[in-house]
Amino acid sequence: MTIKLLKLKNYLTMISNSAKGENNMFRNLFGLAENQEVDLLDNGGKSCAVFVSAVLYLQKLIKDIHATVESTEKDMLSFGWQEVPELKVGAVIVWERQGGHLHVGFYAGNDKAISNASNSSGVPEVHDATYGGTRKIERIYWHKSLD
Repeated sequence: MTIKLLKLKNYLTMISNSAKGENNMFRNLFGLAENQEVDLLDNGGKSCAVFVSAVLYLQKLIKDIHATVESTEKDMLSFGWQEVPELKVGAVIVWERQGGHLHVGFYAGNDKAISNASNSSGVPEVHDATYGGTRKIERIYWHKSLD
């Protein structure tokens, strides 16, 4: 029997399932800085890029997992993602800098997004797509293999 995986359905389900309950999978990423072990993600406070890039990587939509929004975007662009003018369910959203940091997540439809919460729980959460008008969407990305 031959089975064809349903790429878009699996992608969207993975995104929505990530925000059901407390998903601590993306809270930490450790490295060495000047021979000191450090948590690069600040216990979930800076985990948005790891969350998004892990989902994209697992769906074979980028080459690797990333700790920064900038490196995630660079990989996405090299893998055929394109900036689009309109939100659609599953689109990758990049929000403006606040506190010196960009933020990245997924559009979930009905003016909602899913991203790793940097200000509270440190886990993926559903929230307003513009944080109640307090954070501007700078870029929207889509990959043609999701059509």
